[in-house]
Formats: sequence, C-alpha cells, structure tokens
Amino acid sequence: MSLDIEGNRGARPYRSREYVARVLWALAYPLFRWSPRVLFGWRAFLLRRFGARVGRQVHVYPRAAIELPWMLDIGEFSSVADGVRIYNLGLVRIGARSTISFGAHVCAGTHDYESAAFPLQRLPIDIGHDVWICADAFLAPGVTIGDGAVVAARAVVVDVVPAWTVVAGHPARVVKQRAILP
Repeated sequence: MSLDIEGNRGARPYRSREYVARVLWALAYPLFRWSPRVLFGWRAFLLRRFGARVGRQVHVYPRAAIELPWMLDIGEFSSVADGVRIYNLGLVRIGARSTISFGAHVCAGTHDYESAAFPLQRLPIDIGHDVWICADAFLAPGVTIGDGAVVAARAVVVDVVPAWTVVAGHPARVVKQRAILP
C-alpha cells in the first residue's frame, strides 16, 4: 500500500466557514500575541470573540499559541503559560483551576496512518479540574487527564491519566498517587 497524497491534499477537513474563521483569527492573532503580559482580560475577550468558552479569572499569556479558539473551553481560574502550544483541531477542554506550564504541547489533531488517504482526525482532549501539566509535557490526541492529576515535565501522555495521580516518563506512567488536598 502506498499513500494517496493527492487524496489527502484534496480533502477538505473543515467547513467553508471554518476556513474563513481561520483567516480572521490569523489576522487578529497579533492583537493577542503582542498584547502586554498583564492584559489577561483582553486576551480572554479576543478568545471569546472567536468562540472560545473562557471562565472567570483565566490567565492566558500572550506567547501561548492557540490554533482554533472556537475549539477551546477553559474553566475559571485556570492558566495557560507562555510557550504553550494548543493545537486544538479537536475540542480541548481545560477544567477549573488547572495550569498548563511553559512549553507544554496539547495536540488534538493527527492523521489516520492506517488509511492510504491519511485523513485528518480531530480528536478531543479533556483536562480535568485542579490539574497541573508541567513544562514541556506532550498530550496526544484523544487523551483524558483526570481531576487533580499532575503530568510531570517532559512527560508524553498517550492514554488516560487517572484522577489524583502523578505521571511521568515517555510514555507517561503513574509514579505515585497525589494526596487530595482539603
């Protein structure tokens, strides 16, 4: 079997209106990227204008890269640091009081490598409440991170992370239970 490159390139994985929205977001993105660091409300406003669901007191830093704002849902008091890449071709949900640290990559898009046409897959990622995704961690398409979990620095998550656990490594594995704080 060989890849059907023409079929892949000719595929239209988005609706027409989504292509237009992508162009508009690309034009507006400098207003997000070059805004002063302390203007969290401004960036939340821009994200909401492009269809993101953003809770109260959310801190999204200016050097965070968000691919499709309308495919993003962030709970209140959560934080997305500088250098975070949210490649949210599929829906990305971030629960309340969760932190995505510097350089983390949340990747909700892949391709079906078992098909000759190599079609795009837009798989959701669900990050629970009270979660910490540490620096440079990678979350693969379709994963779920349970409430209260910690994904250690540079961990590669390719499966479900149980609630209130700490995972580390490549691929990530449970290294300990996290004490539930009162």
